[in-house]
Formats: sequence, structure tokens, C-alpha cells
Amino acid sequence: MNIAIRSLLEVQETTLLVAQAARRLFRRPAYIPEAITQMDVIGVGSLPIILLTGFFTGGVLTLQTFPTLKYYGAQDQTGYLVALSLVRELGPVLTALMVTGRVGSAISAELGSMVVSQQIDAMRALGTDPVRKLVAPRILALLVTLPLLTVAADVIGIFGGGVVATTLYGMSSGTFLSSVRYGITFDDIIGGIIKPLIFGIIIGSIACNKGLQTEGGTVGVGRSTTSAVVTASIVVIVVDFFLAKALQVILDMPAS
Repeated sequence: MNIAIRSLLEVQETTLLVAQAARRLFRRPAYIPEAITQMDVIGVGSLPIILLTGFFTGGVLTLQTFPTLKYYGAQDQTGYLVALSLVRELGPVLTALMVTGRVGSAISAELGSMVVSQQIDAMRALGTDPVRKLVAPRILALLVTLPLLTVAADVIGIFGGGVVATTLYGMSSGTFLSSVRYGITFDDIIGGIIKPLIFGIIIGSIACNKGLQTEGGTVGVGRSTTSAVVTASIVVIVVDFFLAKALQVILDMPAS
């Protein structure tokens, strides 16, 4: 089958899965405990790696940008540049990629294992809707936890940038925080929250769809897991470009 047609079919199947999950989310039984469990697994479980990634990302940004800004006499804007890069772009994207690697693979592998062991068929035979019980709680959990994880990555990233600026370059913490406070606008924060909401839907829907499409036994589970991580990562990066441009227009952000 042509790769373009196959890609379009996958987009269609994934979109239909999201629509089904959204429609059945408000029907009884709601499986609230399942959603809370997934929030704990996704949110609390991913927090250490997100904090580690955010801290060192902010530190690297300061390490790379401070000497250049100092050359032009603008080193007091280091905090603004670090915060803007994290809030607008690096925070949402890196958080989404880390969650894709950790959570997206786990979701796909879990659902794929249930498919090959015929647990999904058993659920349907007992009158349980797999989309309502398995897919909807996971997508809902990603929608709730991914923005929170992104905010945590932004905050710890700014902290990491401040640590590097004060310890390695002797910049005062007050100057760094002032440039952060007066540089970041409310629109920047809104844009940094909208992105992870979209990314959460992308990661959850692709991981669940790949898992439910698993074929070929345990070997198929590995293929589905790999495909879910690679596909979700690529889609997140591509969609991020269009989201960034759309947010520039909608929120009237400077485009140059």
C-alpha cells in the first residue's frame, strides 16, 4: 500500500478512536479510579525525569547564551531568553518527547499485550467497552498531567538557568529573576499550556491506537511499541511547528 494512503488511514483511525473515547467518556460507567491510577502513573511517575530534563535544559541554555549576550552587552537579559525559550518551545516539546518515550511506549505495550493474549476479546464478550475502560482514562490522564508536567519543567528549567548564571557567571539572582518576570507575558504562558494539551491527545491516541492494532504475538508487541514512540515523536515535532505559527497569529505574538 502506498505510504501516503497508509498514513491517511492511520490518521483517520486515530481520529476516530479519539472521537469514540471523547463520546464515551461521559457515559456510565465512567471508570474514574482507572483515570486516577493513570494520572498517578503518568504524572507522578514521569516527574523525576521531567525535572531532570528541565533543570539541565535551562542550565545549557544559560551556558550557551550568556557569553553571546555578554559580547553585545545584554547579559542582563539572560533570564528572559531562557524563560522565553522554555515556556514557548523547549518546555512543552521536551516534556512531550520524554512522556512519549516513557508513557507512550508503556501504553502501547500494555494494550498490545492485552490484544495478543485475547484479553480485549474477553472484555468485549463480557460487555465491557475497551475504548471506555482503557483508552478514555489514558487520554484523559495525559490531558490533565502533561500541562502540569510542562509547568514543572518550565519552573525547574528557569531555576537551573539561574543556578548556572549565578554560580558560573557571577550574575546576581535578582537581575536574573527580574528579566524573567518582566520578559514573560501572559500570552506566552497560555501558549505554553495549549501545546501540551494538544500533545497529550496526540501521544495518548497514537499509543492506544498502535497498541490495539497489534498483530503477530509478542513480536508484534515490540513492533507496535516502537512504532508508537517513533510516530508520536515525529507528529509532536511536526504539529509543534504549526501550533507555534497558529499561536503567533491567535495570540498576536511577535513573529520576528
